[in-house]
Amino acid sequence: MAKIGINIATGSLQQQEMIVGIDLGTTNSLVAIIHPESKKPVVLKEFDGNALVPSVIHFDDTGSVTVGDNAREFLITEPQNTIFSAKRLMGKSYNDVREHASYFTYKVIDDDKESLVKVQVGTKFYSPIELSSFILKELKSRAEHILKTQVVKAVITVPAYFNDAQRQATRDAGKLAGLDVLRIVNEPTAASLAYGLGLKKDDIKTVAVYDLGGGTFDISILRITNGIFEVLSTNGDTYLGGDDFDRAIVDYWMSQLELNKESVDKKTTQVFRLLAEEAKKQLSSADLFEGNAEGRPVSLSKKELEEVLIPFVERTIQCCKNAMSDAHLSINDIDEIVMVGGSTRVPLVKRSVASFFGKSVNDSLNPDEVVALGAAVQADILAGNNKDFLLLDITPLSLGIETMGGLMDVLIPRNSKIPSKAGRQYTTQRDGQSGMRISVFQGERDLVKDNRKLAEFNLTGIPAMPAGLAKVEISFLVNADGILVVKAKELRSGVEQSVEVKPQYGLTDEQVEKMLLDSITHAKDDMRTRALVESQTEAKILLDTTQQFLEKNTSFLSAEELAATQHAMNSLQNTIPAGNKDEIQTAIEKLNEISRPYAERLMDHAISTAMKGKKV
Repeated sequence: MAKIGINIATGSLQQQEMIVGIDLGTTNSLVAIIHPESKKPVVLKEFDGNALVPSVIHFDDTGSVTVGDNAREFLITEPQNTIFSAKRLMGKSYNDVREHASYFTYKVIDDDKESLVKVQVGTKFYSPIELSSFILKELKSRAEHILKTQVVKAVITVPAYFNDAQRQATRDAGKLAGLDVLRIVNEPTAASLAYGLGLKKDDIKTVAVYDLGGGTFDISILRITNGIFEVLSTNGDTYLGGDDFDRAIVDYWMSQLELNKESVDKKTTQVFRLLAEEAKKQLSSADLFEGNAEGRPVSLSKKELEEVLIPFVERTIQCCKNAMSDAHLSINDIDEIVMVGGSTRVPLVKRSVASFFGKSVNDSLNPDEVVALGAAVQADILAGNNKDFLLLDITPLSLGIETMGGLMDVLIPRNSKIPSKAGRQYTTQRDGQSGMRISVFQGERDLVKDNRKLAEFNLTGIPAMPAGLAKVEISFLVNADGILVVKAKELRSGVEQSVEVKPQYGLTDEQVEKMLLDSITHAKDDMRTRALVESQTEAKILLDTTQQFLEKNTSFLSAEELAATQHAMNSLQNTIPAGNKDEIQTAIEKLNEISRPYAERLMDHAISTAMKGKKV
């Protein structure tokens, strides 16, 4: 067995370990390391000098997966089998992405639920975690090919606005790709590290990091004092980036050509999108772009481009104002403005940011590479090679609770800084349920049976409500002494229960090593089991709710609808015990498709009945 050199107190790894920094981007992804000789961060480039791996995944008819430049070629020819901007789906439900669903040229499952979104390709269903894992696997493989050594440890960056679910999804994607994710780092913090800000011990600087990537925008105000980074404020928009620039250009062209966006097929949409991306890049240095979209001539001048983009850029400037206000700072307090993300190459963006802050922007590093370079610096700190930075104590293993089907739901991931706090809301599974058992576990596996149980207690006295109506907030707090306090509170009634756990130091170095290695070794099987259990749970809940719906509303359904629904329910019931996750999801989709028309009809009837005699 390979030994992991880990310091149990800090979670930092010994110097001989190879740890890479990964920028998992919406549009492009890349890997960086600290060069062993120069001790400077460098991105890993293939023989052709290309460091960027397009965050695009293609599935062929046999299920084979292609990632990167080769996958990008299928965006036009096979849009339904080619996934782009998967990062925008991370940790999201369909309700979260409903307004933007038309932008995706692949099938995002519309189940109108709060459960995490799924993507259908042919007869298979993929979670954003699985999709991101394909990109990370390609980056891992590329790094191993260039470095001629195995890579199993990484620091991965995320937008500052990623919530707990999105950060956990990123960790899970790393694990599925065979990576031990040592730390999730905010992209703006990584960018500051890449610029060497704070590397001098006596440095005291206030930095604005303007990060406009393919899919997200972040503005972060950081104070760096003696090598310690403090985030004073963050602001941004998780649905604003270069993708939106491209879409605005497409809308402009379609308006000029008098094309109805809704009637244009997926292939044509992709042709326009890729042409818009080309125009945007060319107009960074040229004054006019001319192209051809399937026989339709299109053109765009720099002036027209800036008119199209002004509303988006103004939105970013408003975010900058909000961040400055939240930090209680004036423009004069900012020492440096760091530009991050490929979309900051647009001259209008640079001018607008420089004008707002009243000083020149710092864009000397490649804006596509700067986040990955910073991730490599962070990895070097975790490896113990950079003693100038303060590393706070961190949790050696993930902490979470048991959810339906014996799954581990992580609230505080491994390597979180101490003290740390996290919370998440859960609900009841049965009508009138008056209690909930909270079981606390420590470990990296997807099933709680493979992790270490720390504590268990019951939350009782929940008032009788229909299933799903109660809102129980579970919160974890690891204090500065490493003691975990778990609280459960039903928010509607105020019923509360808590337990104190003194756990984390009951494990030897060898036990921690084994738990970490097991989580990597069994990652694929664990994720397959998790996906199956989640599908089975979703199917059981759907069957219960459909049965209740039928019992209450039989008179609103025709005999054909009742028969079709019963047949689909029987088919789903029979698929649950023996089917794989794709077969169960297919049966779920069939039942949803049958029930959707009459559910909508009943909703319309209920609304019209409620509105009778009322003026609007």
